[in-house]
Amino acid sequence: MARPDGRSADQLRPVRIQRGWLSHAEGSVLVEFGRTRVLCAASVQTGVPRWRRDSGLGWVTAEYAMLPRATNTRNDRESVKGKIGGRTHEISRLVGRSLRACVDYKALGENTIILDCDVLEADGGTRTAAITGAYVALADAVAWMRERRLVRSSPLVGSVAAVSVGVIDGEPRLDLCYEEDVAAETDMNVVCTGDGRFVEVQGTAEGQPFDRAELDALVDLAAGGCAELTRIQQEALGS
Repeated sequence: MARPDGRSADQLRPVRIQRGWLSHAEGSVLVEFGRTRVLCAASVQTGVPRWRRDSGLGWVTAEYAMLPRATNTRNDRESVKGKIGGRTHEISRLVGRSLRACVDYKALGENTIILDCDVLEADGGTRTAAITGAYVALADAVAWMRERRLVRSSPLVGSVAAVSVGVIDGEPRLDLCYEEDVAAETDMNVVCTGDGRFVEVQGTAEGQPFDRAELDALVDLAAGGCAELTRIQQEALGS
């Protein structure tokens, strides 16, 4: 069956990464996966959390949030509610784990890099767009640190990108938009390193359980999508 936006099953939405989107952040990008837009900002801070002090090791963490009108109806700000939602906590931890997979803590020294990922507009795949964009913001923050000799060598030991996949009407599809995401029989988020290894695979059967063949097909589809996203990241960074 035709996809809502006319793409082939193995085709990403148009992906755009704009660097230097904020004047004050050490690294920042606006990343777009179709109509999903996420602003990612990397902030460098001297020192590490108390539990990591005097270890000689750095830390990378992330926070994720959605603007009130990122979706078709307004959602109250979690700061106004006075409580961070479970989904927000989950995605924040996912983004942080994903980025830490490409960082050498020792080379970072006792410095912390915080990635803030704010969804401006949501049309599916916000967490995967956040990870993909946050890596580029992280790379720019590391370059900023090297220019100022805050680190002796680059703490980046690779790259990470992420994409969603799912089964809709029996067909495995890459990079689901919202309309597909809500209709998916199986949906999955996959995080890969630039050399094709897996950082995290989150998969759920929303209806009928999936078998090993379907799992393999989805993982292969996601790996191909992440490889293309890695190329786009490298192009954005000029490397």
